[in-house]
Amino acid sequence: MRNFDFTDLDGKVLRCFLVILEESSVSRAADRLGVTQSAVSHTLAKLRVVLGDPLFVRSGQGLTPTERALSLREPVQRVLDGIKSLTDARPFDPLGEAMHFDIAANDLQRELIFPELLHHARAEGVRLSLGFVPSGVPDPALLRSDRCQLMLTPLPPDGPDIFQKRLFSSPLMMFHDATQGQPPRSWEEYCAADHVEVRFPDGRTARAVMQGVDQSQIRPPTVILPHFNAIPAFVKGSTLISTDTALMKRGPLATLDCAPLPFQCPPVSIYMVWHQRSASDPAHLWLRARVEEIAARLQS
Repeated sequence: MRNFDFTDLDGKVLRCFLVILEESSVSRAADRLGVTQSAVSHTLAKLRVVLGDPLFVRSGQGLTPTERALSLREPVQRVLDGIKSLTDARPFDPLGEAMHFDIAANDLQRELIFPELLHHARAEGVRLSLGFVPSGVPDPALLRSDRCQLMLTPLPPDGPDIFQKRLFSSPLMMFHDATQGQPPRSWEEYCAADHVEVRFPDGRTARAVMQGVDQSQIRPPTVILPHFNAIPAFVKGSTLISTDTALMKRGPLATLDCAPLPFQCPPVSIYMVWHQRSASDPAHLWLRARVEEIAARLQS
């Protein structure tokens, strides 16, 4: 350890440590970082030597962090944030560098915004690559840990280090198969209907966007799905209904019929959310401006 040059602990090494900590797996960390497992293992071996701690011990199919590793999470993230801040106000040309962003978004936001953004950027010669993680009902830890650099969500997390901006709003609608009959025409019929519901890995549901409605009266869902793209296969040919934003008609639920809710419910707003570390970075400013341009056209 005495002969180790601490300057070898560059941003890539520290980033690798955090990803292993988040994934509890060398193979999954390698997949996220786009490198080989042997490269991640070599980096981990280097860290173990300089820090004088095993950092992770094998437990079942994964890795369990030691107390030392857990104590390093926030200091390492602060160091990475400090390195990142060196790029603030840097000269920036979107054609002059490769850019990669990890984005937390559910099916609707992902499909409405980012295919167009990516296609236009690549047509202009921008070397842009994107990675996506499901946002569900998002946790600010996703941004704080740099697991993603941007969120698009109707349920923005709070925090003094979390920034947000509303992109657009959309009313809630009932999606159904018109060949199987009419959708509910009253609150009572709606509550008694057979519903399809999206439930996220943390146990919370997409129904969280329904504000000002006594959801306790609504019949428990007949079908629970992990994502919105699976809804049409269940609704087609049935009397099942799904309650989602009208913009879903331009995304995952394009093949279904839709009708207004038979009761009053406020529209749903979609927000863009980011961490303060990327607030002034020119590459992130470029990305957020592109997202806003597409969102403005969707709203109009």
